[in-house]
Amino acid sequence: MIDRLLGRAELKDRIDELESKKHHLERRVEAESERRSDAVADRQRAEARINRLEDRITSLKDRVERAERDDPSFAFRHTTTAFGSGVADVLGRLRAVESDDPEGVLTAFVPSDDAVPASVRDHFGDRSRLVRRAAPAVVVADDTGAVSAALSVPIPPEPFDRWATRPRLPARWFRPTGRFAFAVVRSDTFARGVYEAGERVDVEGFTTDVKAAHSKGGFSQGRFERRREGQIAGHLEDARSVLEDATDVDRTIVVGERSVLGEVRELADHTDVTDATGPPEEALTDAFRDFWTVRVQAV
Repeated sequence: MIDRLLGRAELKDRIDELESKKHHLERRVEAESERRSDAVADRQRAEARINRLEDRITSLKDRVERAERDDPSFAFRHTTTAFGSGVADVLGRLRAVESDDPEGVLTAFVPSDDAVPASVRDHFGDRSRLVRRAAPAVVVADDTGAVSAALSVPIPPEPFDRWATRPRLPARWFRPTGRFAFAVVRSDTFARGVYEAGERVDVEGFTTDVKAAHSKGGFSQGRFERRREGQIAGHLEDARSVLEDATDVDRTIVVGERSVLGEVRELADHTDVTDATGPPEEALTDAFRDFWTVRVQAV
């Protein structure tokens, strides 16, 4: 009665209500804390698992590296590339190899991974798989094991293998020799240079505005494709005219996009694919270097 008169009853009710809310909030806080603890524990377990996996990966990588070091047939002993005078240096060193035995030095051209000659398989044994990996390549080895290398070859010869006193390594397979034409052809870019012993003495090139994509509106897709194909055909016809004019050369080498090489293949003595891009002379320079770069792998 007195509490009601003094207003204390309402205060006590409010206190009880607040106490109840406080208790509810405390339970929520405790539950949230437990969830956070569970989340932290889950994260810690996940991090521990990640660490274990990383340790396992590191261990496996170490095993692979040891296997590569311990098993000489698993990896090439050394790999490098050479261009220009570097190729001449490599060929000079290999040509210096000479044996008194008429069957002391092996040379072979392996055109593909499924065409390894018996002589190469017999000599290299388990390491023949490296030769298959290097193909197409010219392989040079001697019967003592002192020399053992595979060279990529810009101008592949007919497949052969032979034992002799010295290796067979004509410069024309690996280096730009004589007077020849070298061209790069893409669907919108063309360049042709004339070279004498690797030095460019003439160059001609051009680009053609070929539509690259069909925008909304205007021509239909079909009309756009026909127009684009016509532009490419005209571009390739101009390229063919330039190639046909190169009559004072010993051979013609054409590199470029796979999709257009077939249109000019009959005018070339040798073709290859390249990803060289840019303005005509820049593309020609890059393609020329890529083509005449020789990869040397110690088997």
